[in-house]
Amino acid sequence: MIPTDDLISALTANLRPVRRLRPPLLRATGFLLLAALILAMIAAAHGWRPGLLVRLAEIRFALSLAGALFTGALAAVAAFLVSLPGRSRHWLWLPFPALALWLFSIGYQCLSFWTPMVPGDASPGETASCVATLVLTSLPLSLALGLMLRHAANFNPAPVIFAASLSVAGITATALTLFHPIDASVEILMFNLGTGLLIMLSGAAINLFLSKRKETPE
Repeated sequence: MIPTDDLISALTANLRPVRRLRPPLLRATGFLLLAALILAMIAAAHGWRPGLLVRLAEIRFALSLAGALFTGALAAVAAFLVSLPGRSRHWLWLPFPALALWLFSIGYQCLSFWTPMVPGDASPGETASCVATLVLTSLPLSLALGLMLRHAANFNPAPVIFAASLSVAGITATALTLFHPIDASVEILMFNLGTGLLIMLSGAAINLFLSKRKETPE
């Protein structure tokens, strides 16, 4: 029999100290500063959309921009909060007022100012620039969130992925609103949330497959 003190010493001899995560609000602030840096770099390289100051004076445009921006920021905070064990999933409701404002402004503009897109309205150069802005905004932000929230992958993935996808959608829509005249808010929201849903379904399928393998006798 090994004495208790010797057993404890043997078990703890090679242990490494656990690094505590920084507070969720601090990590969310770091992510949002990264998003602001990306937007500043795109603004320096591309410039603002034509007539931005005039459009900002329009209440509908300002509300849509504010809704997208606050949706991205608050969803990021919610993602970091719900990624911690024991935190209430009620934090997922945090971005919903801003999301409601964003969706309301999109729907109002579609109903009141709908104009069909005529082929040739958007030049290939403008379309390519729009797609480049979308990729340059959403890809690094998605990678950053995936890295910062990777610890939640094993115990609480679905709500974290939902909030993170919503955050990237809001910030990406903000970027396109500031830099391009093409309004693609609905497409951006559907693309990011659709990607998040695909990740959740893929994760669920992998977990189900692994659990089935564990249940199968050797």
